[in-house]
Amino acid sequence: MLNSMTVLNLMALATLVPAAFVGVRGKQAPDATLWLAIAVAFFGSTLWVVVSFMPSWRTDFGAALWVTASVTLGLFIAVALTHADAWRLTPVLAPVVLLIGIMATIWTGHEAARPLSEGPGMLVAAHIAVSVATYGLVTIAAVAALAALLQERALKTKRPGRLSHALPPVTACDKLMVRTLVAGECVLAVGLLSGMALSYAETGSLLAVDHKTLLTITAFVLIAIWLWVHFRSGLRGRKAARWALAAYLLLTLGYPGVKFVTDVLLD
Repeated sequence: MLNSMTVLNLMALATLVPAAFVGVRGKQAPDATLWLAIAVAFFGSTLWVVVSFMPSWRTDFGAALWVTASVTLGLFIAVALTHADAWRLTPVLAPVVLLIGIMATIWTGHEAARPLSEGPGMLVAAHIAVSVATYGLVTIAAVAALAALLQERALKTKRPGRLSHALPPVTACDKLMVRTLVAGECVLAVGLLSGMALSYAETGSLLAVDHKTLLTITAFVLIAIWLWVHFRSGLRGRKAARWALAAYLLLTLGYPGVKFVTDVLLD
């Protein structure tokens, strides 16, 4: 018989499925069906977070993935409401979030929850919130980068398909990359400062020399260089997309990657 957490996992996962398919319909428009599918996905993942974290704060890998899915969808809704073409990233972003949800369901089903008797302090909670927001923004930037690469490939081969017609044009993908990376860099700067403050409060040192810190700083520098080159020389297209994907890879290794190694592989 399924326990309540398994049922909650499966229900949350099911809410992510419609959005993964609605973006590649024959009808391409930001209509009620599209927004309803995205809203349902956001509601399902957020409900999992609220219900699971209500008894106590959780630190396990599966919980971190569900938080990532919820925050990424929430930020995507905000971006889609403020950028005319952002909703057209749904065919790529929704499957990415669905994949995160599948991994979260697997790990929460096999990994014991790691509740804390007391929630994190205000500084720790703020640092966690900033870190997850940064990862969500850079995830959207990476999705825009991947969409740009798919569009360029379709143009090069002269064989556009249903996915190509659904995605934004390359110029719109470039604009979305820039805007989300600028926002992500600003939030990441706040995260680095809060991390330094937290490290100093706990150890008396401004920086903890570990894999997560080094990967995060490297990603910050990489994004800063990319933005400087873009605004100075107008770097766009395939090269710009590769830079954005490289920054996403570094943050993935630094945030969920390090947590996976410490909480799962080394447990």
